[in-house]
Amino acid sequence: MRLVHVATMLLCLPGCAGAQTIMTDEGTMTEMTDATSDLRPILPPVIYAIPGVEANVYFDNIILSPHSDHLLWDVDCALGAHQQERWTAVPSAEQVGEHPLKLRVVSHEMQTVLQMETTLHVLDPQAGAGREITLLCIGASGTAASHYTARLVELFAADPAVEARLIGEAGPEDDPRNRHEGYGGWSCRTFVENWADGQDYLEIDGRLRRGRSPFLFEIDGEPRLDFQSYLDRNNGGQPPDFITILLGGNDNFTATEADMEARIDTMFGYLDRLIAAIRVAAPQAQIGVVPMTPPAASQDAFAASYGTAQTRWQYRRTQHRTTEREYESYGGREAEGISLVPAFVALDTVCGYPTVSAPANAHSQVQIERMSNGLHPSPGGYYQIGDAFYCWIKSRLALQ
Repeated sequence: MRLVHVATMLLCLPGCAGAQTIMTDEGTMTEMTDATSDLRPILPPVIYAIPGVEANVYFDNIILSPHSDHLLWDVDCALGAHQQERWTAVPSAEQVGEHPLKLRVVSHEMQTVLQMETTLHVLDPQAGAGREITLLCIGASGTAASHYTARLVELFAADPAVEARLIGEAGPEDDPRNRHEGYGGWSCRTFVENWADGQDYLEIDGRLRRGRSPFLFEIDGEPRLDFQSYLDRNNGGQPPDFITILLGGNDNFTATEADMEARIDTMFGYLDRLIAAIRVAAPQAQIGVVPMTPPAASQDAFAASYGTAQTRWQYRRTQHRTTEREYESYGGREAEGISLVPAFVALDTVCGYPTVSAPANAHSQVQIERMSNGLHPSPGGYYQIGDAFYCWIKSRLALQ
């Protein structure tokens, strides 16, 4: 089931150069400019919200355009506010229910260039009342940072309806509540295949790093995925109620236009193996596949993190394509207990990433702010991701 929304109309933006003639689905000719010819909209069919928790849709995250800051948007929703870069709302308890949310890119004359719509589902804060749940968050450095999991701990601590406990073998030593399976540099393949004989941790570059997957165990003399053994060690043998998987950045970081599809195929092959192993021991668990989150908005961030090893725009194209395919492969599978956690729409890629102040150049007296990390948000950005995780969990509890 394909859940990627497509444009309903494409018109010329006056004043834009490089227009090209195309044939629309209706068979009529129209003009489409370079600025709007590759927007490739992707909007989740439902966006979940909780009273008192900010909900966001950042426009740049739901289309693919290097000129997104020049596009004109028109938002129609009974809730929230249409700001320059986003639609945002903090729903109240009186607004529990479903609300249509429509977004348009328009021309200077307010003609529709692209149209999308979704449903904002404001959940009853009492969803899951009386439940005690366990949660396992799997991921790479974004999870290892322990910020979005800290936000989950915070949100559930303030939630009188549900008692939640995070499980995992990693997390900050000073907070035993903030647990997860997040390891910097890891990919879907690492979780499925990484093995170091006889030891979980290795000293690498002077630091103690995990050497083998926490889900691999030696069985009949060979390393095998055994999620039940993991649960025996970490959750009294019981399956968690919720499992989230936020991976893809390391699987596809160096992807190019030439090999992007093959790289995504490889990633999904390992992700499917991981999900299958989880399902053996946790057949009823709700599994949330988390689409790749968008990178920092500026090439400066990639310069600070990677020099010339990757451009922001290439990674953004890879991230967007991976997200499209995640919706194609894992969308519409709620009956299997698999759904997508749409955190990517909620992340502020401008103000949710770290910055540093530095001279504009070696001879300048002018100090400017430059973004300083390409893929790792600031704590505030991670907290936006944590809000999306929390709303997804509450949405699943509301159905049980």
